[in-house]
Amino acid sequence: MLTPILKGLLLGFLLSISIGPVIFAIIKQSLTSGKKAGYTFVAGVSASDITLLLVCNIFTALFTLVLSHKATIALIGAGFLLLMGLYTLLFKKIKLEPVSEEGEKTMRKRDFVGIFMSGYLMNTLNPSVFLFWFAWTAAIGAAAEPTNNPLIYKMLVFGTCLTFVLLSDLAKVVLAGTLRPKLTEKNLIWINRVSGIIILVFSAGLFYGALQY
Repeated sequence: MLTPILKGLLLGFLLSISIGPVIFAIIKQSLTSGKKAGYTFVAGVSASDITLLLVCNIFTALFTLVLSHKATIALIGAGFLLLMGLYTLLFKKIKLEPVSEEGEKTMRKRDFVGIFMSGYLMNTLNPSVFLFWFAWTAAIGAAAEPTNNPLIYKMLVFGTCLTFVLLSDLAKVVLAGTLRPKLTEKNLIWINRVSGIIILVFSAGLFYGALQY
């Protein structure tokens, strides 16, 4: 079962370096409101990822039942990944947001609830995040079918992925002051390119696998 763990690590790495509003929001919360606020925001984002992952898995399971052809669902996932990879590599705009460091603030319980919900909603209402999870649940679901236990396979992949992403987000909170100066436009462009290439490689692999069914 080393393969699903490695896939989960690579998927988690890909999601953790993807350039979007969440990474800047985590750093901004940590610098302006303190580490506790940053951790709370990350908790909201993590809860959102779990929700979206469950919803997308239900959708792909329903599609599989309706279509009854694994190749079709694999091609759908590959198509999404192809579009996502091309968009990331060629068209995605990099926007830097100004952040000022204000230190730890005194927070009330309702403030933490608000921060948690802002992380949850920012991630949930981002269409690209939903498409990311939808495409990857289709891809991993197709890869899991030929194995002896598809459910365990998917649990290992996504469990590893979510754990990696959570730990990387927590690291962003701890290292917010160090990371922010390094998030230059040039560095972000290169990170974006690497992310796009990885997605395209996965898309090509999934297309090839779908043609073998």
